[in-house]
Amino acid sequence: MFTLPSIKNIIENNLIHISAEEKIQQVDGKFFVSSSSTPYRAIKIDAPFDTFIRSFQQCSTLIVLNENNSPIGTITAEKIIHYLFNSYNQLKSFYETVIQTMDASVTVIDADERVRTWTEGAEKIFSVKKSEIIGRPITDFFEQENLEILQSLKTGKKISSQYHQPRSDLFVLINSNPVYYEDKIIGAVVSETDVTNQVVLNDKLFNMSTEVHRLEQEVAKFKHSVDPFHLIKGKSPALLKTIQLAKKVCSVKSTVLILGESGVGKEVFAKAIHEASEGTKAPFISINCGAIPASLFESELFGYERGAFSGADLKGKKGKIELAIGGTLFLDEIGEMPLEMQVKLLRVLQERKFYRVGGEKEIEIDFRVIAATNRDLKELMKKGQFREDLYYRLNVVSLQIPPLRERREDIIEMTHYFLNDFSLRYQRPIHQFSQEVMQELLRYDWPGNVRELRNVAERLVVFASDGIIRKEYLPFHSNSIDFVTDDNIEQSLDQEKNTAILPLQEEMNKHEKKVLQKALQMTNGNKLECAKKLGITRATLYNRLKRLGLS
Repeated sequence: MFTLPSIKNIIENNLIHISAEEKIQQVDGKFFVSSSSTPYRAIKIDAPFDTFIRSFQQCSTLIVLNENNSPIGTITAEKIIHYLFNSYNQLKSFYETVIQTMDASVTVIDADERVRTWTEGAEKIFSVKKSEIIGRPITDFFEQENLEILQSLKTGKKISSQYHQPRSDLFVLINSNPVYYEDKIIGAVVSETDVTNQVVLNDKLFNMSTEVHRLEQEVAKFKHSVDPFHLIKGKSPALLKTIQLAKKVCSVKSTVLILGESGVGKEVFAKAIHEASEGTKAPFISINCGAIPASLFESELFGYERGAFSGADLKGKKGKIELAIGGTLFLDEIGEMPLEMQVKLLRVLQERKFYRVGGEKEIEIDFRVIAATNRDLKELMKKGQFREDLYYRLNVVSLQIPPLRERREDIIEMTHYFLNDFSLRYQRPIHQFSQEVMQELLRYDWPGNVRELRNVAERLVVFASDGIIRKEYLPFHSNSIDFVTDDNIEQSLDQEKNTAILPLQEEMNKHEKKVLQKALQMTNGNKLECAKKLGITRATLYNRLKRLGLS
């Protein structure tokens, strides 16, 4: 970056050296040149810039002292002014060239809200010529509440990569910063980077992903051997490492303990391990240890013989353990299992045999055990709520599934997958999925992990009756739709009446025409007021009205 020269550099380039005939003498703290009786002020060569300038306010010629406080020459205000003026012009030339070279929109305003810089990129985005806006208040052209640059000017607010859509066919990222001088805000700068191409590519990617997903479903009908782990979506290093470890377990029948927060997909991993180990025809028996009352747990797990207790089925019943023979028993939420059942389960895992409730015949078992929990089993052991011997029996191989907030790069793939899935299931094609919605999804922390993301994707498809996904449909957005009213239902039905898709430009013109008609109605046909509300110039408004055939 081009900067003003240092004081030392300025002095060295403008120093008037003392001639052999002249001498500099110091008398009572004042310096005199032999050719003059006028006392001079002295300045050290490494003095601060402000000290240097203030010294010239009292004397037009200064004596320059070196690091040893010895005079080495004189310097005049005239030479310094010329030198600084030349440096200023060079700096200005660099600044103007940088501004002219940039494609992005850059706007600079001063403390009076007047526009001082307006690039060609800004002209293209906002349809306002540089000659029209330079030197004028920015509020003459745009509504005050829509100007992020004013927030930076008045409050010092900084903005980084904030998504914005100034026009129906334009998408930008905004950066805004205040300009400080001596701890006071003297202006503000805002830049808008055109990301329309990225948004269009995202839409194309979404459409292509929809088609690929459809083709995958078609191919799956004819394909007998599919990778059981294909349903686990994501390419983040953390997830791929977990999948790789899970695949290694598939070659043996070791007990697996899957750890992870609620909603990360522990059962999906368990099913993938089962299918890769046993095949799809082998039984996969799941039991939620936190959903069964303690009084019924034993009969659910071991089954019972007929007449074992009052109300029992006369034919008896197989338990989950017996049903899992030859396959996999998945103990979900193992941390919630009652202590008395932990003892009995441990005996089954050690002896590989059990009795039904009320039964006398010993039943041998042969199955893999996969357990999962979102709780800290070591902490439960310290509290006496989980048996230590059972923990070590289950923890032969442990898989730690990372939460969604630690692998945000997977959110994009999973979002497209879920949207495609629900779009096909509900017969609701998605025509528009903006980058703004994706940015909201990427910023969110997802306490409910993949399960929450799947539910949000379903919600988006349900609300997008016109095929357009809006950020207001997100449950964590400030203006989200939290309930359905009669008006919402009526609006959705009206939108569903016309499901025909026009070419993109025609769809955009159609939407723009509605916006202009609404704005003209609100302003009773006053085109100047209408242009102000829309944040465009009156000339731009006339051009749009003419192009769209509106009077």
